[in-house]
Amino acid sequence: MKDLSGWTIAFDLDGTLVETAPDLIGTLNRLLALRGLPPRPVEAARHLVGHGATALLKDGFREAGANWDEAEQPALLAAFLEDYLARICDHSHVYPGVEAALDRLATRGAILCVATNKPTHLSLALFERLGLTDRFAAICGADAVSARKPDPAHIRETVLKAGGDPGRAVMVGDSITDVSAARATGVPVIVTTFGYTEIPAADLGGDALIDGFDVLEAAVDGIVAARLASPISPGYVPAS
Repeated sequence: MKDLSGWTIAFDLDGTLVETAPDLIGTLNRLLALRGLPPRPVEAARHLVGHGATALLKDGFREAGANWDEAEQPALLAAFLEDYLARICDHSHVYPGVEAALDRLATRGAILCVATNKPTHLSLALFERLGLTDRFAAICGADAVSARKPDPAHIRETVLKAGGDPGRAVMVGDSITDVSAARATGVPVIVTTFGYTEIPAADLGGDALIDGFDVLEAAVDGIVAARLASPISPGYVPAS
């Protein structure tokens, strides 16, 4: 296998590395219960995850039959974040094969980082509980960069904070937000088929699809080989 030194693999978090829907929807359901509203089944509400806590609250309350009051948003968001942090890893878990795939890529010299719209302190708290923190050179929520995905600044700045080169980077994500951010940044993107997306993963326009982390390394190798075969591509920052 070829060395991956000089290459950076940037990952989304929710729906890409970690199955977080049960705990996010659990927090939503506890807030709904306080207002006498019916809970949302996890499988029926997975589509609510991945757009941020405020969107999760708004859409979750509406689907539970409640009128959304903008005046309540700050208090509800604060309550959501407090409850979620306290229960952040009750049921969340890494997807099968994540640790082994990360270790294989790191052994081959790849820099690993996380570019997520999840707030940095929540991302770090979750990774600490899951024992993943030390595997990444940088973990950047939207608050740690100048703009959130799909803005290209998120991926670019995360890769740079990790000590990588945006011209030799690959994004791994599960949603149109990740694909759009990667396209705007000019980096290829691998899409997971098991994440949180209302658009079928095959229709998101990724450079590769993976059904599990056992095939991530092969997908990275294919993208790197194609990139090296055509080193000057529109939108790419040439490696120094």
